[in-house]
Amino acid sequence: MTSDNIVQKLWNLCDVLRDDGINYSDYVTELVLLLFIKMVHENTEAGTLERHPLPEGCRWIDLNNKSGINLMNDYRQILLTLSTGKRTVADADDPGKTTEIRVHHDPLITAIYADAQTRLREPRHLEQLIKSLDRINWFDAQKDGLGNLYEGLLQKNANETKSGAGQYFTPRPLIDSMVRCIKPQSGELVQDPAAGTAGFLIAADRYIKEQTDDLFDLTPAQQRFQKNDAFVGIELVPSTRRLALMNCLLHGMEGDDEGVVHLGNALGQVGTEVSAADIILANPPFGTSKGGEASITRTDLTYPTSNKQLAFLQHIYRNLKPGGRAAVVLPDNVLFEAGVGTEIRRDLMNKCNLHTILRLPTGIFYAQGVKTNVLFFTKGSTADPRATENCTENVWVYDLRTNMPSFGKRTPFGSTHLAPFEKVYGDNPDGSSPRTEGDYSFNADKIDQVATTGENDGVSDKLAHSRWRSFSRQWVSEHKSDSLDISWLKDADSIDAANLPEPGVLAGEAMSELVQALGELDSLMRELGEGDVADGQKALLAEVMSGINQ
Repeated sequence: MTSDNIVQKLWNLCDVLRDDGINYSDYVTELVLLLFIKMVHENTEAGTLERHPLPEGCRWIDLNNKSGINLMNDYRQILLTLSTGKRTVADADDPGKTTEIRVHHDPLITAIYADAQTRLREPRHLEQLIKSLDRINWFDAQKDGLGNLYEGLLQKNANETKSGAGQYFTPRPLIDSMVRCIKPQSGELVQDPAAGTAGFLIAADRYIKEQTDDLFDLTPAQQRFQKNDAFVGIELVPSTRRLALMNCLLHGMEGDDEGVVHLGNALGQVGTEVSAADIILANPPFGTSKGGEASITRTDLTYPTSNKQLAFLQHIYRNLKPGGRAAVVLPDNVLFEAGVGTEIRRDLMNKCNLHTILRLPTGIFYAQGVKTNVLFFTKGSTADPRATENCTENVWVYDLRTNMPSFGKRTPFGSTHLAPFEKVYGDNPDGSSPRTEGDYSFNADKIDQVATTGENDGVSDKLAHSRWRSFSRQWVSEHKSDSLDISWLKDADSIDAANLPEPGVLAGEAMSELVQALGELDSLMRELGEGDVADGQKALLAEVMSGINQ
């Protein structure tokens, strides 16, 4: 049985949860509370988990031979015990009284099960889940690693767009490609300030293990660093952090007392307390500070902004060590937003060598119409990692968007689409490999040029059709006014109505751009001191949208 088959079996168990009235968005959280206990049991049996066993009375063997109301009561008690480290027991001298006793003091297990409670109501459904998990061939599951199995379940959930859980889930092929370009090494501190379920950190750990014979090439001290100190993430949402902690632990990444992923807001106090990093890999959440749970409360950022991606970008390049490397997924508006956006891009190109931009195709994120890019940069200049002025000399742009299909379930995005980019990126993770303009993958040589002046000055006709071009820092300043929204190929969809994306994709793109514009207008109104008017307009918009939904 393959890992994919097992993931599908696990996902099928969500039918049981639905029968018990559990909301779609809670499927994975509910399932993994139970699944993690089973996986710890399997890992302990295999001898691969030593530091964080579950306490007696809270293990799989305490569940899988029970039924009825006793099973349900015991499961609820187990979740409470794991979340608090304490168990309520009857007083030996007076059965009418109860007392609390401490049964374990493992901060990581407590963090994983913080405030955990089941929404299951029917004991028969819980018993069905337990029996189904026992029937899975865990010997086969161990071949690929239980961590990979768990990660597959998270990705399965993200693929189900109707759940909303995967709205900005970073596709695994893109994560792996970014990691292969950045090439994390043992001994380096790797961070993700918007960790989600820890996909970037786990991919970096996997890459290092592949280079070090699963860490066996390292000394005991180096192995301890990799397991406990090499990776740090920050996640705002407690339920998402729970998934991340489980994911890391099942991949052998233990972290400090708080685990690999800390709970908090990187755009708040927590972001000021993390150490400088050798590598930062991230896909920050999209939106404005007024449009989500995270508010920007940092007072140390040079350029105050309500745009969360611009705030994250500042945090990331400020928090790199001299010579540190970063690869960050960002939406198009970060590349062209005027005002403070321009100032932040200038500051980035001054303090870092912004050597590469990868323009990503549409449809690879589960929010339709979102246009994104990966920015690769290194702190300091190629000659001096401690330089803070004029560090960017040339920006290389790879256009993987123009005349590419709109990816989705019917047209999956994979590693083959990223292979040409990785080839021209080069072997050096800091972008310093010798590079030559010109890549004609995916029929680029047949794509027309954009009819603009300046961008193609001095460029041969053939090179103008390349997906891989270099632009000097001076050119970016003079011709683009420090906008990094650089394109030179003409998408056939713009002139051939027969090849237009599906209406849903077009509508999604329009709504995405409208939401971004509304966020920027809201920020402008407040900067002009018209916050009350802005609030009134937002209330009116909410009323209109409520009427549409009815």
